[in-house]
Amino acid sequence: MSIKQLILKCKKQDIKAQEQLYKMFAHKLFPVCLKYSSSYQQAEDNLQDAFLMIFKSMPQYKNKGSFEGWMKRIVINTALQKYRKQTVFEIIRDDFKEPEIEVEEDEVSVDYLLEIIQQLPDRYRQVFNLYVLDGFSHKEIAEMLNISTGTSKSNLARARMILKEKIETSFYKIAARSV
Repeated sequence: MSIKQLILKCKKQDIKAQEQLYKMFAHKLFPVCLKYSSSYQQAEDNLQDAFLMIFKSMPQYKNKGSFEGWMKRIVINTALQKYRKQTVFEIIRDDFKEPEIEVEEDEVSVDYLLEIIQQLPDRYRQVFNLYVLDGFSHKEIAEMLNISTGTSKSNLARARMILKEKIETSFYKIAARSV
């Protein structure tokens, strides 16, 4: 069955088609949930909630643009909506300078980077992921998170500073062990 046929059946609330769509895309959308969740279990919950929203919103999809991109946007919004309800974003001065970060690519593993990004405080992780990994502008992030553009910029700068400190600390530990 083609993706267009599957979408049509999902729009008609065909349970089997919804199950097939879930199986087809869950493994691609789960990493997105993980980026915006503070734990693996929360990411699983966010994925389930996002798919419920996807199925509910199917009539709004007009077959324009990437279907996967449309679903990804719903996944991100679903995860962020939970944080908007439970978290108050800290207002931070917007004159904060971004730290310069220079790291050799082969010195830091992707797994380690993902691990330390996951450890960032929620507000910093969300802004970092939206800006660096998903390419949203500070203006878009501010609208999505209901914060000021300056707060988005300073949260990104602080996230980068925390990541830089963690990377430097791990290098110092590795260097100390090899001496």
